[in-house]
Amino acid sequence: MGEDGGGAPRIQPIPIRLWVPSAITMTALAAGATAVRFAIGGDFARAAAAIVVAGVLDGLDGRVARLLRGTTRFGAELDSLSDVTAFGIAPALVLYLWALQHLGRLGWAVALALAVCCALRLARFNASLDEPRGPRRLGFLTGVPAPAGAGLALLPLFVSLALDDALDARPELKAALAALAALVAAGLMVSTLPTWGPAAIRLSPSARLPLLALVGLFVAFLAQAPWATLAALGFLYLASLPLAWRTYRRRVRVLGQG
Repeated sequence: MGEDGGGAPRIQPIPIRLWVPSAITMTALAAGATAVRFAIGGDFARAAAAIVVAGVLDGLDGRVARLLRGTTRFGAELDSLSDVTAFGIAPALVLYLWALQHLGRLGWAVALALAVCCALRLARFNASLDEPRGPRRLGFLTGVPAPAGAGLALLPLFVSLALDDALDARPELKAALAALAALVAAGLMVSTLPTWGPAAIRLSPSARLPLLALVGLFVAFLAQAPWATLAALGFLYLASLPLAWRTYRRRVRVLGQG
């Protein structure tokens, strides 16, 4: 802030590059809140899609901020608030309205557990930003990140949508599966399990073309059978967690020997 000739304060304009990442973050927050609106209206397919959109946007805002050199403390705080809404509160309410309400008070307790554990996971992440330690030293994350946790919690809904709402005919089974998925996702988010981070995945140059082919196939399957593809992706991610733990332990041993 400067002053003009008369001594009055002059407001410095904020560069547009600082606004773009926050705009993406706000869009993700709005998508998460809109998911609740769809769920209240009984449109669970659109509710799930809105949370998926929020996850995609969450993956973009940080990268756009770094690309534009627009990383700010305000943006980091806004991102956490958006994540709590889109990947904690929204999935909890969607699952409650879709299935957990059939469990009565227990169902609401499970929904609360999912939202609370998401908030705790984000608080722990923010507290460690200034002092990387544990798995983050090697590029791994501590616990399952919030977007992935929301995806794991919504796995029963993805499966049901892929099967043309087949679980709706058995509300007790639907509620039990939703509760199990929500509790597993909640536990993984607050766990200390090393999980995959962008810097932890190392690919050889020869793997680039096969990876691009897999990405193309994934997009094709996502366009043709979105719910089955998302369900398969969730199960694959879940199956990869033991591999992440083994890889982390191996790199810790190598680092110790070095």
